[in-house]
Amino acid sequence: MNVNILSRILPFILFMGFIGIEELARALTNKGLIAISAQSLCYLYPIKTISVAFVLYLFRNRYPEIELRQLLSLRHLTVSMLCGITVFVLWIHMNFSLYPLDASRGFNPLLFQDQFLRNVMIVIRLAGAVLVVPVMEELFWRSFFLRYIVNQNFANVAIGTFSWSSFLVVTLFFGLEHDLFFAGIMAGVAYNLLLYYTRSIAHCILAHSLTNLLLGIYVLATHKWYFW
Repeated sequence: MNVNILSRILPFILFMGFIGIEELARALTNKGLIAISAQSLCYLYPIKTISVAFVLYLFRNRYPEIELRQLLSLRHLTVSMLCGITVFVLWIHMNFSLYPLDASRGFNPLLFQDQFLRNVMIVIRLAGAVLVVPVMEELFWRSFFLRYIVNQNFANVAIGTFSWSSFLVVTLFFGLEHDLFFAGIMAGVAYNLLLYYTRSIAHCILAHSLTNLLLGIYVLATHKWYFW
């Protein structure tokens, strides 16, 4: 496989693989085939975050599209931050799904009785959501997949190139990636439009990070763990 493709899909596949392991463990526990506590499942998140971050670090020189100097544009910076805030506000009001939400799902740090361990897990959860997930997802969805649908030689497609097929497919699958399907669709549309406007993966990462930071603060304040 082309290393340019591998560097953008491997972190995503690894991330989704950990989610699959968690879902399988939860399903087997519910069927009484194994016994894994909800607290034990929470430990998968640090492992997942560190693993994905490590892979991103290994491939760090393969991501020239992440140009931090683009964040110096005040106009684009303002739009990106407004996008991140808007997605957060809409997300918490679109808490309906294709199936009933299980209140016991999500990352609940209160399961840890030790205060120090609880705080460590909270920090890791926020760091993963704000620093790792946005980079991993934006590299996969808007740097790779959005361009790959336009042309399989995606590196020759300019960042922010629009086509209806890539826009609709990426939006749909971005929604399917999330438990809150309709909120995911909304976020996919917003981040795609931001990319078309700024032509910058860095700005998409910034907006995505801001959304996740605000959502994390909201979850910790309200204890609505299903958002995590």
